[in-house]
Formats: sequence, structure tokens, C-alpha cells
Amino acid sequence: MYDFHYHKAKSVAEAASLVGKAADGKLVAGGMTLIPALKLRLSKPSDLVDLGGIAELKGIKKDGNAVVIGSMTRHIEVAESAEVKQAIPALAQLAAHIGDPAVRNRGTLGGSISNNDPAADYPAAVLALNATIVTNKRKIPADQFFKGMFETALEAGEIVTSVSFPIPDKAAYMKFPNPASRYAIVGVFVAKAKDGVRVAVTGAGPVVFRQKDMEAALAKTFSADAIKGVAQKSSGLNADIHASAEYRAHLVGVMAKRAIQAAG
Repeated sequence: MYDFHYHKAKSVAEAASLVGKAADGKLVAGGMTLIPALKLRLSKPSDLVDLGGIAELKGIKKDGNAVVIGSMTRHIEVAESAEVKQAIPALAQLAAHIGDPAVRNRGTLGGSISNNDPAADYPAAVLALNATIVTNKRKIPADQFFKGMFETALEAGEIVTSVSFPIPDKAAYMKFPNPASRYAIVGVFVAKAKDGVRVAVTGAGPVVFRQKDMEAALAKTFSADAIKGVAQKSSGLNADIHASAEYRAHLVGVMAKRAIQAAG
């Protein structure tokens, strides 16, 4: 681990100022990706700005027809939240199966989506539920937030403060997990709302994406049978020691059908 300056911010404004003034400042949320990268000397920031002490970034509340979750809310808190379980049970279930107990007790919603790991679970929920990402500068629609592998629409000094999840009519998330890390080799989140059906796929490609052919089929008939003739193309999908691109393409269909059946 290289030397760095550590700061524990007391407010969002202070955190933004500190990271903006640093030569190469990094924000620390749960630290699930950043801390291992520091230990392995894969990252060499000049300053670390810890968001853990900012109370306004934590908490869960129902706001009209949406559930608003603070960016520093931990996975375990989302999984055990009565508000989330009642309004969007699929989101609570997703959070309950992220990583292992250590990750669920330290990892945060904001840290996960800001890091945008291609195999993370939360991006699928954000995209399928058509969530709005609220930062210290603006509001970003889900369709505009995830740009590429470990890349988002966030600008320098921009901090995610909360995520607003519209409450769907029905939704479910199913994933084929890596048996060691529990990351999604392929995960599919399906959500049906008044404005249509959205299907988001994580783990399969370099970045989370919507499966619009499945969305079109499900808009006509919301059943697993409706997507029997929809095949996910393997071109552009991830391929590694865990699964080929062709196998991941196959899993997209399998996980989608399971999610649709679970959603009812």
C-alpha cells in the first residue's frame, strides 16, 4: 500500500471540496473494491476522503411512489428494511445475496453503483426499476448513468447522495452466481410498471444493459413463454475462465425466465 492523506468528511460539501482540491483524490464508501486495490498497489491516490461519517447519506424512506435509499446505506440495511421488503421485495432479496456477510455489512449502495463493476448486482436493479441517481449536483436517470466498464456519468467531485427507486407493479431478480465471490456471472432483473416492462442484465457484458427484445415481448404478454423465441446474442459479451460468451448468452435467457416466473 502506498502512502496517502486520509480525511473523514463531516458533510457532502466538505467531501466534495476535499476530493476536488487533492491531486488524485478518491472517495471511500464501503471500500469493498478500493481497499483491496490499495493493498495490492493497483491504486495510488494522493488522498482518501471517507464518507462514512456523513449522516445525511444514510437511511431509507418511502417518498410517494418511490423508495429513496441513501448512498451510504449498507447492503444488509437494504436487505432487512421493512420499507423495502414491503414496497420492492425484489430489491431486498437482491441486497440479501450480494457477496458474503462481510461484504453485506460494509458495502454500500452508492459505492456499488459508482464503482460500476460489470458483475455487480445493484446496477441491474437501478436500470430495471428506472431509478434516478441523485448527486450533490444533479439528478441522473438510470439510462444515462452507466457508461462502460467501471465508468459512469459521474463528473469530478460529483458524489451520489441517494437513489430513488420507483415502486413497480411486480419485479424479481435472478442470478447465476460465481460460487466463490457471489458476483453475478449473469444476473437478470425484470420489472413491470405502469409505463412498461424493463429487463436489465448484469454480469454478461462489460456494462449492465437492457434486453429490449425481451422487453418488447413481455410488454405484450408477461410470461416466461413470451421470451422463448428471444435469443441473446453472444457477440460483445464477457468471456473468462468462469463462462464463455456463448454460455453467458444462454444464461441471460435462463435467468430472465426464472425472474419472470418469480415476479408472477
